[in-house]
Amino acid sequence: MQDIGNILDNRVLLVALVACFLAQALKLVIELVQHRKLNVRVLVTTGGMPSAHSALVTALATGVGQTLGWASPDFALATIFAIIVMYDAAGVRQAAGKQARILNQMIDELFHEKPDFNQDRLKELLGHTPVQVIAGSALGITISLLAGSLLVNSQ
Repeated sequence: MQDIGNILDNRVLLVALVACFLAQALKLVIELVQHRKLNVRVLVTTGGMPSAHSALVTALATGVGQTLGWASPDFALATIFAIIVMYDAAGVRQAAGKQARILNQMIDELFHEKPDFNQDRLKELLGHTPVQVIAGSALGITISLLAGSLLVNSQ
């Protein structure tokens, strides 16, 4: 049970999670401003502005760099991990979302006169635009740097 308590003492992990949750909360605010209605589903869906995945992994990499050093193998590992996640969010998952949109359109056009065709629509908002990824990564880095400076100033 002590090991679980140690997880809560991991500042790098907590800051990364805070960055992720903050990005998700910002999605709610942005959705509210853009559409003038509260859509809490954005809190648990993928895609949107800013990328919570990017915020999470960049806060993680920045925290590792701050804690263990910018030349450490751990920072290199966290940075490569962050690059892969962000590339996937803006590349592979974005392309899969475009494919889903086209497939949904094809199904709509082929089966518009057959109401008995009851197939679930494919999820179209899977990935992020490069701007959403950059915004998420900037948020993650900023949160980690602010948390690091707050901890240094409080000691």
